[in-house]
Order: sequence, then C-alpha cells, then structure tokens
Amino acid sequence: MSRDVRVAVFRPDDERLAEAEQLLDSLGAETVADPMLEVRPTGETPRDGAYVVLTSKTGVELAAEAGWDPDGATVCAIGESTAEALRDAGYDVDVVPEEFSSAGLVEALEDEVEGERVEVARSDHGSDVLTDGLADAGADVNETTLYQLVRPEGSGESAALAAAGDLDAAVFTSSLTVGHFLEAAEERDVREKAIAGLNDAVVGAIGDPTREMAESEGIEVDVVPEVADFEALACEVVETAAPTYHE
Repeated sequence: MSRDVRVAVFRPDDERLAEAEQLLDSLGAETVADPMLEVRPTGETPRDGAYVVLTSKTGVELAAEAGWDPDGATVCAIGESTAEALRDAGYDVDVVPEEFSSAGLVEALEDEVEGERVEVARSDHGSDVLTDGLADAGADVNETTLYQLVRPEGSGESAALAAAGDLDAAVFTSSLTVGHFLEAAEERDVREKAIAGLNDAVVGAIGDPTREMAESEGIEVDVVPEVADFEALACEVVETAAPTYHE
C-alpha cells in the first residue's frame, strides 16, 4: 500500500494547471498548485518567412486567435505538444524534430535553411540555442515575441512548504519555473532552506535544460523523463516519491 505524496506543480494558472491537478489526483497524489508563470500576450503575430518556428502551445494559441496565416511557409514545431496544438488549430505541420528541443530543431533544419528567412515566434524567454544555431546554419533569423512570461504575484507557497520539509516532490517544467521558484523563496527569506527541502524530496525536471538550471543552483534532480512530456514526468515523480509498504 502506498500513501499519498504532496507534489508541487508550477504550471500557468490555466487549463495546464487544471490538467496537472487532475492527473496527479488520478495518481493518488496531493497537489500543491503554485503557478510560477503568468502569460502576458504582446499582441504580436508571427511574421512572414520561408520557415516559421513555433515553440509552445501558448504561442500557437495566440497566433491562431490573431488569425495568423502561414502563407505557404514551412511550419516547424519544437515538439509534439506544439505540433498537436498547431494541428488542433487547423495548421499543417511540416517539421517536428526527433529530439524535442532547440538543439534538436536546429539539427533538423540546419541543412536546408541557408539563405532562407526563418521566423521564430515564441516567448520573451526563448533559448539562444535555437536562434544562434539557425543563424550559424546561414539562415536570416527574425524573432517575434508573442508573449512575456512573468512570475505571478503571491507565488511561493511551495517554497515555504519545501523550507519546512513539507513537500514530498516538485515538478519543474522549464528553466524559468526553477528561477521563479528561487526568486519566490528569496522573497520569503527561505532560499537555502527551500533548496535543502527540495533535496530531501524528489525533484523532477522535464528535460536537460531544466535539470541543468536546477543543478546549477544546488537543487538535486532525481527524475528526467526520456520524453519531455508532463504526464511522463509526473508519473515518474510520483512513482519515485511514493513509499510502498509491504506486509
């Protein structure tokens, strides 16, 4: 028999957080919902290019709401969740890399973008790996900021719980959630205790960039799923964190 585990989740306060809570509930876990990201649209839309790169479901939704037309461009998604959002919005998807990352997308495109205009439409916290990699491949790269990602006011309950030793697990879904968690802990004057509390818990990171960010700040990462997928991450974290008692 296994007991419930208390898991901190940092997803934006929209359907992603609701879906995370539903999933964790189905796994028998108690969710500490502590959104560390708030989406603030800029009103911009993807500009024209021979290739247009979208890097998130949020970016796709904002582009679709604005009536964006690819106008014959080769549409590229950084991963399957972005590709699924594009298809759901009625767009064709031409390129999805085998490795769902900025480096993976550069590898998928680097042999064909020389001399081509590549539009990268994303948040204000996008990785330079993508834009620099495409530029190094000879592309004429333009970046459009579709939305800003900020830390919501009042966030940080999870940091207080971690500092008190009251978290069993935490699920980080981006490097930015790690940074914002630590900012919230700093504001509450519990940064070092919160890191220590995480290191006594099970910490999951959705991919290597998130893991590297956490580890650079002294947070030990226990789980990185083979596929950068929230469900896979949550399931593995709960399985790792839940103690099992044998009669």
